[in-house]
Amino acid sequence: MTRLTHATLDQLAATIQSPRGRPLPSIGIVHFGPGAFHRAHQAAYIDALLDHDLRWGIAAVSMRSKRTVAALAEQDGLYTLAIRDAESSNRVIGAHRRFLGPDDAAETHSLLADPAVRLVTSTVTEKGYCLAANGTLDLSHADIVHDLAGTTTPRSLVGWLVAGLAARRNARIAPFVPMPCDNLASNGAKLHAALVAFARVGDTDLADWIAGEVRVPSTMVDSITPASDPALYDDVAQAIGLEDLAAVQRESFAQWVIEDIGTPLGPDLASVGATITTDVASYEKAKLRILNGAHSTLAYVGLFRGAASVADAMNDAALAGFVDAMIRDDIIPMLPSTPGLDLDAYRAAVLQRFRNPVIVHRLDQIAQDGSQKLPYRLGDTLVANRRAGRMPAGVVTALGAWVAFLMQRTRDNIPIVDPAGDHLADAARDGTPSEVVARLIDSGLGFPPELRDDAAARSAIADAAERISRGDWSGVNL
Repeated sequence: MTRLTHATLDQLAATIQSPRGRPLPSIGIVHFGPGAFHRAHQAAYIDALLDHDLRWGIAAVSMRSKRTVAALAEQDGLYTLAIRDAESSNRVIGAHRRFLGPDDAAETHSLLADPAVRLVTSTVTEKGYCLAANGTLDLSHADIVHDLAGTTTPRSLVGWLVAGLAARRNARIAPFVPMPCDNLASNGAKLHAALVAFARVGDTDLADWIAGEVRVPSTMVDSITPASDPALYDDVAQAIGLEDLAAVQRESFAQWVIEDIGTPLGPDLASVGATITTDVASYEKAKLRILNGAHSTLAYVGLFRGAASVADAMNDAALAGFVDAMIRDDIIPMLPSTPGLDLDAYRAAVLQRFRNPVIVHRLDQIAQDGSQKLPYRLGDTLVANRRAGRMPAGVVTALGAWVAFLMQRTRDNIPIVDPAGDHLADAARDGTPSEVVARLIDSGLGFPPELRDDAAARSAIADAAERISRGDWSGVNL
């Protein structure tokens, strides 16, 4: 089959949206980490922007492997974004202009120093920022040590950004805006501090300049993006009539929340649907407690009710209603009012996303790593309610389901997938739910420390765990 390229765009059906007939853009954005999420999310926003502003083409930089950028280059940067939802669609994205790998350091340096480049974005996963457990730059990280020793080819994102900013300062060019797009709380503030810390090791003046002149907005990004696979490539080929080995897929929902730093980012991302706000933290908190909290609840309760996936769980009318009520009654009242953020509309959007019949999210996967996730997804909501003098029945049930899950897995000799799995198994191996809850709280596993002195909440969670373990849903609001 003929490959998707600029030369073959005219073979696409007229119904498939594409950059056909649009002039090639100039490069105004450099992006580190051009994996599936970037191409399905940020690049789709940029592609829409290019329809009326051609200054913001993307140079894709891969620091580790040439595989992705080589696949993009073979197709002139074009690829299909397949929207997987009840109503699916395909759109060809043409936002990328340059494709740089580890061997293209000189060209990457040149682009970072180019005044036309105003924005440098990144999706390198949380680990890619080389931060220590306390959120500061880990100066002992192997990649940071390598870059601080002096090199023309940095291994770390921080090393690359500081090199680019140093070149612009030396040339008396305004700095670009670094913008992290990984789901790391306060990611802008943490990256800014890391840049300053890195620069300060070798150049105090540069560090002071970055501290005073470089603004790094925090962001929150959201869209479920399953990995690309041969089945996707086959589906896309049938849909567009061309071979596309760089295709990506995601749900229809996409959210990009960007901190208002008081000066223009360069590209007008608000014009294509991004949210610009002075309060990214409230959006992060809403996502963590509403979306992620509900996700975990569906996993632990749904597994006991025979569901295998999120969509299965949402087809259980009683369970879907329970989760809806938990969000409405337990979670939303404990969230701050934020201009531009309609929490009830967000609740409805989250529940609609959970019903997506095309993207399969397995509950046993979501149930992993509960000791790490639940303190923030559900525990903070529990604490907020208790401080307000309320007993949040839905959250209590969800946490009780986690306790029952630990007990069931341990006593059936099924490994608990969690960094603290052995400790969780020790706590859940024998005894009553009340005793298991006490051990977990005393060990600091999965529950906020405030529960040590909250006998009523501890008792309620244990009672929910006992009932769920027996398959008795009468006393747990289901």
